[in-house]
Amino acid sequence: MEIEDILRAVQTTIKSIAPDTDVQQIRPDRPLREQIELDSMDWLNVIADLHDRLSIEIPESDYGRLATLDSIVAYMASRQAEHPGGPLRTTAATLAQLPCTRHLVNGTPVALRPMRPDDMPLEQDFVRHLSNETRYERFMVTLSELPQAKLKYLTDVDQVHHVALVATVDCKGQQVLVGVVRYIVDAAGTGCEFAVAVDDAWQRSGLAGILMHALMEVARSRGLSSMEGIVLATNTRMLKFTRQLGFSKQRDPEARDTVRVVRSL
Repeated sequence: MEIEDILRAVQTTIKSIAPDTDVQQIRPDRPLREQIELDSMDWLNVIADLHDRLSIEIPESDYGRLATLDSIVAYMASRQAEHPGGPLRTTAATLAQLPCTRHLVNGTPVALRPMRPDDMPLEQDFVRHLSNETRYERFMVTLSELPQAKLKYLTDVDQVHHVALVATVDCKGQQVLVGVVRYIVDAAGTGCEFAVAVDDAWQRSGLAGILMHALMEVARSRGLSSMEGIVLATNTRMLKFTRQLGFSKQRDPEARDTVRVVRSL
């Protein structure tokens, strides 16, 4: 895809999220959110829609690189150049490397398995039932449920560049999602960024540790050398948890509200 095609795709995305915008009047070198009224939810929709249109994974750690129209187009072009044939799709061999295990957590059987595209309703229910605090700690924006584009992005994963595992329990014959963990491979292809969320009722149960150890083992088996995450500086419980998993803190002077945690695999 040529630069002009990427630019048109980005402009179409912006127009779909902010329909009153005259995209031809956007200054390419100025931050979009200074020119267009985009709240945190709109911005998540922009990211998710770009992923869908261009089939390019965008790790949360790279969101800060997408401030202007010029930087978005340059980023998308560079990501596409890394994988000119498009994103790798899941193969039987890839799925065979992912865990499908059962655990007993506080006396309750919990199934650990790969995320599937048909998990969209489970994922949405999972997010709805999180407390406001837990949702904010995970997504770093205020929301009550996931927009459809973001929901698709989180569940329809390739399990290669974007790996996601879920923990489910049986509730009256129905699967209920109680934990999710994922990573997205970085641009260099040598490391990844993780995210984890556990239902409030299952926090401090050991489930988050089970999920993270499973995810780290997948990353290690795929040849990745490091894993990192972005944690709110006020989330002392998560910072303690990552420290117990062997992550070290690396503060960014320009990001006062967050802490980067890093671990060698």
